[in-house]
Amino acid sequence: MTASQLPASTLPVTAVVMGVSGAGKSAVGVRLAARFGAAFIDGDDLHPPENIAKMAAGHPLDDADRRPWLLAVGRWLREHRAEGAIAACSALKRSYRDLLRQACPGVVFIHLAGGRDLIIERVAARQHHFMPAGLVDSQFATLEPLGADEQGITLDVTGPVQEVAGRAAAWLTERPAG
Repeated sequence: MTASQLPASTLPVTAVVMGVSGAGKSAVGVRLAARFGAAFIDGDDLHPPENIAKMAAGHPLDDADRRPWLLAVGRWLREHRAEGAIAACSALKRSYRDLLRQACPGVVFIHLAGGRDLIIERVAARQHHFMPAGLVDSQFATLEPLGADEQGITLDVTGPVQEVAGRAAAWLTERPAG
């Protein structure tokens, strides 16, 4: 039996929990990492200070701002994939996901999707986070949903985080590897 025929649950999980700010990437990612015994990182922790300052001032990041950050997330995934790696990272555009796939081949994506009003409500309710609710629209404008040829799943985030994480874990377990 080859690795691609094995159920994914027998292999270390390497995944990016993606979506706009406020979708629940970190909350779901932490639960997935615990479920699969994988390392976890909140991609926000890898942003350079300039990016955080720009977003905190209400300015959206552009591709040039995001590139070094995405390369850092990709490196982290590659360095941790042997034991399993889960990263919370917006990965809004396909080109961003392509950078992550180049850095860490085989990474899969779990797109957490929710309506604009729900996401704005969540972002506005957060305390001590640099991302203001005023930037949510720019994230939705940048978002490119997963393509049919991308390994991943899109999950609605309307329900409780435990339920969303459970659906993500089920997909990661049941999907064929490779």
